[in-house]
Amino acid sequence: MLDRAWRIFGTAMSFAAFGLGGVLLGLLVFPLLRLLVRDPVRQGRLARALIRRMFAGHIGLMHRLGVLSYEILNVERLHRRGQLVLANHPTLIDVVFLVSLIPEADCVVKGRLATNPFTRGPVKATGYIFNDNGAGLIEDCIASVRGGKNLLIFPEGTRTPRGQALGPLQRGAANIAVRGALDVTPVLITCRPRTLGKGEKWYLVPSRRFHVRIEVLPDIPVAPYLAGGAAEALAARRLTEDLGETFKTELARVGAGT
Repeated sequence: MLDRAWRIFGTAMSFAAFGLGGVLLGLLVFPLLRLLVRDPVRQGRLARALIRRMFAGHIGLMHRLGVLSYEILNVERLHRRGQLVLANHPTLIDVVFLVSLIPEADCVVKGRLATNPFTRGPVKATGYIFNDNGAGLIEDCIASVRGGKNLLIFPEGTRTPRGQALGPLQRGAANIAVRGALDVTPVLITCRPRTLGKGEKWYLVPSRRFHVRIEVLPDIPVAPYLAGGAAEALAARRLTEDLGETFKTELARVGAGT
């Protein structure tokens, strides 16, 4: 009972610290950065480095508070430039983990984050891609990877529904890979017990400290899907299907079910 009460308190502290950090970055740090650094490209690079450190510190805080434990396998595969990183999405803090691990991480974020006081400063300073750009979204994503950033996308589009090992994959990520001729770096994430999932309240902590496992899988080359002049739509559909099968097979391998 005391352990669970402490973890509820630790989770509350973690969320409060995250929100406060976002506000301070938006109100103090990033305005100062814009004053001191005039080059927009360098501004974005420094802002992304700050976010990476902040997210790493947040994971460290949650670990020290006893809220979670974690293990990371093959992280060196993320220490490259110009990658399209596709991950499954079982829990709310997946993005915090991955951005803390990926140098020069770029993300596709919801447009409403630009008006949220907790996220407005960071997402604008980092130059993250907003998903309300319509027809230009895919081109923006391709340009990000070709420019040397590492673009992180969750092909499920939202957190994995409760009771499922993997939600249905959207084709947007595969369209980016196919149209940009970009290889895919898959990342497998598991969370046991499942927590902070879709529709779950933060205070509904599991019966024990949850454990996050992150494994960076070998790249999936995109060239075979484009062989013989295959139509882009067909290639994207095949890549999406194969990516889904890869995630399901790997989730079964590590014993991650519903």
